Amino acid sequence: MSFNTSSRQLPNTDAAPPREEPTPEPLADTDTVIGTGTDADEDAAASGEGEAAAGAAPEAAVTEGATSIGSEDPQEKPAEAVPGEGADSAGTDSGTSAAAAGSEVRAEAETEAPDVVGADTDAASGEAADAASPSSSVSVSVSVSPEEVPEDAPDVAVGDGAGGGEEPPGDEPPVRGRWRGWRDRYPVTARTLAWTTTLVAAALVLFALLMPSQADSFRPAEFLRLPVEAIFGAALLIVLPRRPRIALSVAAGLVLGVLTVLNILDIGFNEYLGRGFNVVLDWSLFGDAQAYLQDTFGHGGALGIAALAVALVIAILVLMTLSVVRLGNLVARNTETATRTTLFLAIAWVTCAALGVQYTGVPIASEHAALVVQDRAARVRQTLRDEAAFAEISKNDRFANTPPGQMLTDLRDKDMIITFIESYGRSAIEDPVMAPGVDATLTAENKKLTQAGFAAKSGWLTSATYGGSSWLGHSTFLSGLWVNNQQRYRTVTAGDHLTLISAFKKTGDYDTVGVMPGIQKNWPEQNFYGIDKLYDAHHLDYKGPKFSWSTMPDQYALTAFERLVHGKKHDKPLMSTIILTSSHQPWAPIPKTVPEDQVGDGSVYDAIQKAGKNPGDIITNSQKSKVEYGKSISYSVTSLIDWLVKHGNKNTVLIYLGDHQPIARVSGNHASRDVPVSIVAKDPKVLDRIADWGWTDGLRPEHDAPVWKMSSFRDRFLTAYGSTPHP
Repeated sequence: MSFNTSSRQLPNTDAAPPREEPTPEPLADTDTVIGTGTDADEDAAASGEGEAAAGAAPEAAVTEGATSIGSEDPQEKPAEAVPGEGADSAGTDSGTSAAAAGSEVRAEAETEAPDVVGADTDAASGEAADAASPSSSVSVSVSVSPEEVPEDAPDVAVGDGAGGGEEPPGDEPPVRGRWRGWRDRYPVTARTLAWTTTLVAAALVLFALLMPSQADSFRPAEFLRLPVEAIFGAALLIVLPRRPRIALSVAAGLVLGVLTVLNILDIGFNEYLGRGFNVVLDWSLFGDAQAYLQDTFGHGGALGIAALAVALVIAILVLMTLSVVRLGNLVARNTETATRTTLFLAIAWVTCAALGVQYTGVPIASEHAALVVQDRAARVRQTLRDEAAFAEISKNDRFANTPPGQMLTDLRDKDMIITFIESYGRSAIEDPVMAPGVDATLTAENKKLTQAGFAAKSGWLTSATYGGSSWLGHSTFLSGLWVNNQQRYRTVTAGDHLTLISAFKKTGDYDTVGVMPGIQKNWPEQNFYGIDKLYDAHHLDYKGPKFSWSTMPDQYALTAFERLVHGKKHDKPLMSTIILTSSHQPWAPIPKTVPEDQVGDGSVYDAIQKAGKNPGDIITNSQKSKVEYGKSISYSVTSLIDWLVKHGNKNTVLIYLGDHQPIARVSGNHASRDVPVSIVAKDPKVLDRIADWGWTDGLRPEHDAPVWKMSSFRDRFLTAYGSTPHP
């Protein structure tokens, strides 16, 4: 039986021991084609096992390589053939035997890698007559009878050499060789996989170029456009040499990956804060986001979400880079087709742009990515310029030099309380889902006020923030400056701009107090606001459970304020600032009011917290979030008015307002930034001072009540109550 093999030469046990023969001189003009052999063959040749005795075996062959005789490797060079004494006795069917030439000939043959001529078994047998010629190419085959093959011999490919798992050439990496072999065995699957990968790469690139930055802008028409950036990119990849092309592809892929990540951040910030992501200022907010996630989903859940976010960013950068590189290589391999296609698309883009062609109101010719990059660059420049401009603005203050005797003369001897209710926005009063419950609460609480001798007037203020970053709303309201980003906040709180709190302190007639259960660490802004005594989360003696983000129920915070501050005898009137947090997202679990004499140290809330809803179930569902948000606002307003009715007196003046609207999931996309504000007092003279403001009587402002910027309230209030401007 004659067949091609890549296994080691099998010794002929019946043959006589090999004779020692002199090594003949090689013929300079003789070309011999030898199959590549295995390492086992080399060992056998070195030890003499591969030498055949003259006339001892009918056929013998030497192979060097894992491939069949029919394979070819263009990297190998032909070796010089050396005739041995046993060549004639081997017979015309066996070809020339390299083993018969001796171990030294074998070593020389291995030094120079041979060309393997594509020839099968039949061709090798048919050309046996030409094998004796010094100039002929010899195809070596092995003829072994079944009984001559040992049981432990390696498997060999039997047949014409085309099948049997062809292995890669010796100088090719194993992984690449296995991949090429897989492609040869499964050509249809390989082609399908290649085309699918290319289509996915193209889809990812187009998605990155056309991706909107707001969730409500995702619609099919946005992705059925011609991006001019892709056309220019393809043109560059066509003309560039290999190395510059790969470098450009990698750079473009990374840019698209970064752009995609920033667009995702824009979507998240628009969803929660009603604005895009500021690449200069907003990195500090991720720490707050992590704390919020931990309060909502627990420590493990927060870590999981953070790890998923990091993995997503890495995956986007890697996949986008690989996609552009793959498309660049495809363009380079098909230059002619790519050139024609790019030219056609360029003409189509220019035509659509010139004629204003649209599909469902969306222009077909797109330059979306370029405009997004341009807009981001403009925002960065504006942010950097705004820092210096705002520093100058914050130095100008109409009441900076007002003498103490001319400050707030119409409110002397009044106990002032300014209270912020977390996320209390206009949507709570006007949204069809939330309004019925909140309006009913406002009506009921207003009735309590009237029965207790209090009156109220209400209006609207446009907050400097939306969905979060409450401190921006607080600082805007109290300072009279439009503090709508973190840089402005740092600038204003680092200065000495007059606030409503410090204005009362400046008179010398007030003790200033802050009750802020949401603050859990050092708060240097205390000095800027002019707060003498701060009661944060660690100084209110609370022993009960947290309610998600909120460290304690609003009812407890107000009760603690009464016990620690307001209910005690004091020599001066109080200027108190209270921030209520129970209406902070995720609005689960929500506390319930209990009789004040049962509040104690807060342990009574353990059962209420355990019976509450899971925050993860609420924040991920828009409809549930709306319902629970409305309940939380009702709880906060009820807790505040109940405390005022019970502990307020004729000298108590309460100003309460929301700091911002809730997130878009609750308030709706493109909702206003308006929040309700109310002034409540028993002394009618207090409300008479603002009669010309046009505010609505009661706790619920009418829809058409005046709307002011939140930053304008400070000056209006100071002026209304007897302060004289002294710039």
